Amino acid sequence: MFLEELSWNFFPLLSAENGSPLCLPSLFTLPEHSMCSMEEKSINLSSVLDFQGTRDYSPKQMAIRDRVFSVIIDCFKRHGAETIDTPVFELKETLTGKYGEDSKLIYDLKDQGGELLSLRYDLTVPFARFLAMNKITNIKRYHIAKVYRRDNPAMTKGRYREFYQCDFDIAGQYDPMIPDAECLKIIHEILSALQIGAFVIKVNDRRILDGMFAVCGVPESKFRSICSAVDKLDKMAWEDVRSEMVGEKGLSPEIADHIGEYVQLRGGLSLIEQLLQDPKLSQNKLAREGLEEMKLLFEYLTIFGILEQVSFDLSLARGLDYYTGVICEAVLQQSDQTDESVSVGSIAGGGRYDGLVGMFDPKGRKVPCVGFSVGIERIFSIMEQKVAASEEKIRTTGTQVLVASAQKKLLEERLKLVSELWDSGIKAEVLYKKNPKLLNQLQYCEETGIPLVAILGEQELNDGVVKLRDVATREEVLMVHHTLL
Repeated sequence: MFLEELSWNFFPLLSAENGSPLCLPSLFTLPEHSMCSMEEKSINLSSVLDFQGTRDYSPKQMAIRDRVFSVIIDCFKRHGAETIDTPVFELKETLTGKYGEDSKLIYDLKDQGGELLSLRYDLTVPFARFLAMNKITNIKRYHIAKVYRRDNPAMTKGRYREFYQCDFDIAGQYDPMIPDAECLKIIHEILSALQIGAFVIKVNDRRILDGMFAVCGVPESKFRSICSAVDKLDKMAWEDVRSEMVGEKGLSPEIADHIGEYVQLRGGLSLIEQLLQDPKLSQNKLAREGLEEMKLLFEYLTIFGILEQVSFDLSLARGLDYYTGVICEAVLQQSDQTDESVSVGSIAGGGRYDGLVGMFDPKGRKVPCVGFSVGIERIFSIMEQKVAASEEKIRTTGTQVLVASAQKKLLEERLKLVSELWDSGIKAEVLYKKNPKLLNQLQYCEETGIPLVAILGEQELNDGVVKLRDVATREEVLMVHHTLL
């Protein structure tokens, strides 16, 4: 116990990058007697790894990712969430019809004898299926797992075909906007804790959008397709979205222009009040209901102290079909050379989906749900860039002490001490050489960031002590053997 306390409280922990990257040969050959009965042939490794939208992670990159996961999971647990897991694939019919125009991005698996399966597109639809199958009506859960999309990857921007989602959802019948406000609070806590830069959380409501479409003259049959077009406003100029509405969706230019008057509005409580007085929008039942609850949401966000980072944005649509109420999206911002804030992409998003669980229940019983997903790959890309720019050294192991020897023929003593440390729960290592040089052992500690070295020598063994050295300061103290454990 003394060593553990000493390593954490007395000596500073060091950080160091991992050694040189792993180098693989450019060619490899399959075994002659392959169990797959394949002919012996050489395969170009570059072609094997040349499939887009996925990546390998080095130990250093994994350390950065684990740091992000730790912040997110700690926040989820702080808010009382429990975790679940679901299969990586679902019946194709489970996923079909839930994602609007994005359904074409679902990965279908080859028919293996009658079962039509697909890789999960997100974690929300499997969660809804889980609730219905297990007859669960109240749960606050988080789920961190990989999902798959046949998207056009942009790996430098953190957009992959295989990627992690970190989901948090509250299922159950509760008073309006209380769970919704907590979800926004959690997003704010996570992004603030990660310190990845200035951000804004955009919010809107599907009821406001549908009411807006109705008063603008959009046929109800086109609501979802027009919603998908509006959802592109974070990537396209209004003129391009308008052209899509008119040229591809079949709207009249007058209706598209009327929509444009609304979807370019953004603000806060004052905008909500303004729209509640709008002569057309205020007369639509759905829109008014959404605006009144949006006003209540902003009151709760004021209590939570996060209103400065929240914007009521009528251009926010989120193209997934299952949303029924509040929707949100967190966007990271950065300053360009003109010191104006410019969006660099969505890093979290979600909303309310009160009807999704009922789609899987034999009797159509609904379970109201609200939640969000954090885009871990996007955040990881930002964190990775920050680490590279700061030249921060990242430790890839948690080893607290290296057991070293100052003379030859002390392998048995080193192995005995490291075993005792392991049995005491202390993270320890030993070099895999019979007679390593002391200098090499100290250099290994510096390269890997191990903060302490327990040095054994003939004199120390005779005296029943161990020399404990702080690698950073080179300070040394003699410790009685048993007090280390």
